Amino acid sequence: MGLLKWARTKSPWIIHFNTGGCNGCDIELIATLTPRFDIERFGIILQGSPRHADVLVVTGPITRQVKDRLVRIYEQMPNPKFVVAVGACPISGGVFRDCYNVHQELDAIFPVNVYIPGCPPKPEAIIDGLVKLISKLRSG
Repeated sequence: MGLLKWARTKSPWIIHFNTGGCNGCDIELIATLTPRFDIERFGIILQGSPRHADVLVVTGPITRQVKDRLVRIYEQMPNPKFVVAVGACPISGGVFRDCYNVHQELDAIFPVNVYIPGCPPKPEAIIDGLVKLISKLRSG
């Protein structure tokens, strides 16, 4: 069990899911992968398949149209799985709160491990949130 925990903290693989919205958080999240911010120095790698990812990173408001897809992706991830809410939209609905098509916050659907507030959050804040997730994983 110690080897799995060590591997998970040294190289967490993330999958990014954009639920819609303004795409500001998506641009900032992708900026963290560029050489200027280089999140890969922490071993974090963007993965294309939920079956290989450890961490689900969600941006945008949770709409009625996308809720079922998001749940399906979450269920496809292997256990233990972790969720990061990036931006104001998945945390509280953001500027889209009380719109007819916005369903609810992300933590009403499944547990969220790390919240990264902002509209949009800077790449430094996203890196800080993911590093805090890694430190949570190390502490158990």
